[in-house]
Amino acid sequence: TYGEHDMAKNIIHLVLARTPDAPKGVRGISLFIVPKFLEDGTRNDVVCTGLEHKLGIHASPTCTMQFGDGGGATGYLVGEENHGLKYMFTMMNNARLSVGLQGVAIAEASYQHALSYAKDREQGYALNGDKSKRVEIIEHADIKRMLLLMKAQIEACRTLTYEAALNLDLASSGDGGAQAKVDLLTPIVKSMGTDMSVEVTSIGVQIHGGMGFIEETGAAQFYRDARILPIYEGTNGIQAADLLFRKTLRDKGSATKSYLMELHEVIDYVETDSEEIMFMAEALQGSLESLEDAYGSIMEQAGENLDMASASSVPYLQCFGLVAGGVMMLRSALSAQKLLDEKSQNADFLKEKINTAYFYIAQILPRAEACSIAVQQGSQSVLTAKF
Repeated sequence: TYGEHDMAKNIIHLVLARTPDAPKGVRGISLFIVPKFLEDGTRNDVVCTGLEHKLGIHASPTCTMQFGDGGGATGYLVGEENHGLKYMFTMMNNARLSVGLQGVAIAEASYQHALSYAKDREQGYALNGDKSKRVEIIEHADIKRMLLLMKAQIEACRTLTYEAALNLDLASSGDGGAQAKVDLLTPIVKSMGTDMSVEVTSIGVQIHGGMGFIEETGAAQFYRDARILPIYEGTNGIQAADLLFRKTLRDKGSATKSYLMELHEVIDYVETDSEEIMFMAEALQGSLESLEDAYGSIMEQAGENLDMASASSVPYLQCFGLVAGGVMMLRSALSAQKLLDEKSQNADFLKEKINTAYFYIAQILPRAEACSIAVQQGSQSVLTAKF
């Protein structure tokens, strides 16, 4: 990305490569700085041989680069030999959190765009109102449902992203427990934020109807921008493998069990007179048990057959993200209810916060049960499939 352009005096490529006597496999990879221009001002042997034409990606040049065709490119070793992959992940993990947040940002832009259109576009009549006057489409129940699908998922993924960011700050001050939580949340934030963005921007096109396919409305551009996000920084299948092998199995589930206990604590200590919030807590209790069932099942599968566990890894991650997002929404609703009880002046905003959380728990969280069943029952069919 931006491998060649005229907007900077120099371009510094970070390149993974092997030294002549490097060990085989990923353990032999080193990291090098390869500049476009060397220190004496001469051009390095690094040439762009073409630009890739990508779906929706037109303002960012993705370049095919050739190194050393004219005699040899000069590179400078970063750190120690054969530690390149470890250095890369220092950048990669931060980038994964950023891409998750990028998903939230594009989804939010799509939501605001769709909301504005729904408030302006007149079509049809109110089912229980005056049949002589057309209404804006935001008055139709299904449009409201789609807007809430967008809004609730954005809020859940945003709070998960902030949870990871908070713990990243705590980890930088030496909190080992916070670092373990960041490590666990990173593949979840990346996958949930980006998959959500694709779904939400697609709903944004749907709300526009046929006009969503007319470029002048701008609705389709959000979808095209979002579609690459599940591929960036390791596809979401790789994120699921990361959650399973590096974040769950490596420490025998220690960090996972610790985080699940934290989620339990949020639910178990709910005390409120609000029937809505009590419904959320009870529903989350069941979903958290489904997540624990999925966790137990995938640990058993890993003990028997790693391929079987791998086949279950994506629904395991999805179940984890849906439940964790639900707990974040419950926390949001509890904070809103507390401010309402204190007679806050932002009553309308706070009530809408609670309603959005309620919608998430009632209409989105049930997906977690399906994901849990897929983990427990679905992997064998994957392994026996013939193509």
